[in-house]
Amino acid sequence: MSRDVTRTTLPGMTHVPPPAEELRLLDAELRQLDARRAQLLHRRAWLVAALQPVAPLTASGAAGPARQAPLGPPRPEATAHGVQNVLLLLGGVLLTLAAAVFTLVSWGRLGISGRALVLAAITSAALFAPVPLLRRGLRSTAESVAGLGLALMVLDAYAVHQVAVTGADGAGYTALASALLAGLWVAYGRLPQVAGLRLPPHAALAAAQLPLLFWAIRASAVPYGITAALLVTAGFDTVVALRVTAGSVRVLAAIGAYGMGSWGVLAAGWLSWGAAGPSAAARAAALLLAAALALGAAARLPGRAVATGNAVAGGLLLVAAAGGVLRASLPGEWTVPTYLACGVALSTVVRMRLPEPVRRGVVLAAGAVQTAAVACALPLVLVSLLGPLGWAVQPWSGAPSDTRAAVSVHVPWAPHSWQLLLAPVTVAAVLALLARAETRRPGAATGAAYLTWATLMALPAAFQLPYAAGLLLQGAAVATALAAASVRFLPTTTTALALGGSVPLTFLSLPSQTATLAVLSAQTAALAAASLRPHLAPVTAPAALVYGAALACATGAAAGWQVRHTALLVLVIPAAAALLAARPAAAHARVPVEITGAAAGLLAVGLALTDAPMLALVLALCAVIAAGTAVRPDRRSVGYAAAALFLLASWVRLAAWDIAVVEAYTLPVTVPALCVGAWRRHRDPEASSWTAYGPGLAATLLPSLAAAWNDAHWTRPLLLGAAALLLTLLGARHRLRAPLVLGGSVLVLDALRELAPPLVRMADALPGWVPPAFAGCLLLVLGATYEQRIRDVRRVREALGRMS
Repeated sequence: MSRDVTRTTLPGMTHVPPPAEELRLLDAELRQLDARRAQLLHRRAWLVAALQPVAPLTASGAAGPARQAPLGPPRPEATAHGVQNVLLLLGGVLLTLAAAVFTLVSWGRLGISGRALVLAAITSAALFAPVPLLRRGLRSTAESVAGLGLALMVLDAYAVHQVAVTGADGAGYTALASALLAGLWVAYGRLPQVAGLRLPPHAALAAAQLPLLFWAIRASAVPYGITAALLVTAGFDTVVALRVTAGSVRVLAAIGAYGMGSWGVLAAGWLSWGAAGPSAAARAAALLLAAALALGAAARLPGRAVATGNAVAGGLLLVAAAGGVLRASLPGEWTVPTYLACGVALSTVVRMRLPEPVRRGVVLAAGAVQTAAVACALPLVLVSLLGPLGWAVQPWSGAPSDTRAAVSVHVPWAPHSWQLLLAPVTVAAVLALLARAETRRPGAATGAAYLTWATLMALPAAFQLPYAAGLLLQGAAVATALAAASVRFLPTTTTALALGGSVPLTFLSLPSQTATLAVLSAQTAALAAASLRPHLAPVTAPAALVYGAALACATGAAAGWQVRHTALLVLVIPAAAALLAARPAAAHARVPVEITGAAAGLLAVGLALTDAPMLALVLALCAVIAAGTAVRPDRRSVGYAAAALFLLASWVRLAAWDIAVVEAYTLPVTVPALCVGAWRRHRDPEASSWTAYGPGLAATLLPSLAAAWNDAHWTRPLLLGAAALLLTLLGARHRLRAPLVLGGSVLVLDALRELAPPLVRMADALPGWVPPAFAGCLLLVLGATYEQRIRDVRRVREALGRMS
């Protein structure tokens, strides 16, 4: 601007450019500057990375990655407050150690006056030093120095004992010193000058854990006195936890309460369990009740989980106290029922007006006691259910004297048995009442059913009932469960109980032939009757067939039949299964019934394996049953199995007759079968060649192939090979799978049979390294080919990528 312009003309001048345009220009310049700055920073970072020295070689010889220099100051790994606390803690610990070494090692080098002056000076300095530190705001340093002073007071107490009161008892002096120190530390922490320190209340609470315990040790009050001291200390900690407001002191008091209380409860429980009489049990019960009261008071601590946990522990202590007194007054076999009664009585707390967390905890404690009582009876139930399985290795060896002898044939029987069975009965009654009172607990009725069934199954052996009475009682339990399932009372549970109880009942009947036949007959009839219920048929119908097959085997053995003849009786089960599955009403149980029938047919075949004529008859009967099943429209595919069974039966019959020329018997079957197949293909061009020609061709080719492998002459193999070659050519000419596959397979196997001896001789003549070398070369060639294919695919992909 020119200096000739007067001040009066400035206000009248206009801006060039206007303010809005100038602001736009300024923003554009700033954006350009920011972009240029970012570009320069990126270039600078690249140059810094390029100027870094090359990293040294690693152990494998490859250069390690270059470490980029940091672009800014290193980040600190610890906070200033953390460093301060560590330094103060280390300083306090080192000073405490130095004071301890001085007290323990260098103490004797000073006289009485020197000792007193050193003690007074160091302790006083350490205790009063926090006052000016707090005034200056150095709270952490004051805490460290105060901790040193408290530690020095402990060393002072030790020094006084070593010099002034050397004859005092160690336990009694420890009790007195810890009580005195706790009081002094409480008083020190309440001084106005050091009221802000947190360490003295914690130290006082820690010292307060020792007086009663060491006083009880000093008084030789073993073991009840020591247990009482532990529990009283735990009660004191509970009171402190409830009264104080400081969170850290409350946590420390809770730790002391639970720690000392746990030791006291364990000791009191051990005293209650080992009490020799009612008086000793009563003293232990008083200790347990005191612990329960302390836990009840601790239930007021904040937190629903804490209240529930304390209520659980308190309920268990109440049961232990009352059960211990009753146990000491009754014979030993009533121990479990005694504690169970206390647990059931505890469960009545649900009717009391208590806070919900406490009520839930007490109920859980009662449930835990009842569960433990049931677990004590579980071995008896397992022996009653699994013990009869031992009769499988010695069936029909004679009926035992009673049911207990029958179930304990290979396992011992526990003493005091019938008292233990009171647990499942009682708990079942409790669950039944609970299920009746509260519809929100569907599992209670199921648990009651299981416990009642287990008691009934174990009851005959527990009371040593006669063998026949035990069978009747267990059979009644199975029948009751089956009847309940029929009327849809807990159908899943009662069905499982009925089927589960039928297995040990069957094994329990094995010692006696009459009992076995009676039990199997009754179970087969009962399960068959229950199968009339549609909701039970998918389970009970197969079970009835299984027990029917077992009844057939037992009947054959009782009649003195040979095993191969019993197979004919077992075939009644597959026939019955086929008839049952054909009923429209059994549609929902059709698949399990047919599977069970097929398994019974396999059992019959297995029983007849030792006799070829009988095996052929059984296979033919199985084929008849399968053919009858294939009549149904939804089971047409079973016709293939029927044809295969018929063929197999014919082959077995030919083998049983020791026929030399099997073709004389197979060709009369093959020719009509092929004619029928050709007619089928003429009527239905879409029919498969396997359906039309497969059975007829297999009827001759397979038996001839089996005979050719064992034929020493060349006539049959040559004719069979020619026929197979002709079939292969016909199948290739007309594109039919069955002649092509069957003819080709038979041709290859027949040629292999002819070439087998020369190949064996060649293998014997070759050195041992030739086969592995050949295999290795083959694998290398295959690997190279595979790699080449992968390379070709990669090249094609790269070419396509360049095209895009």
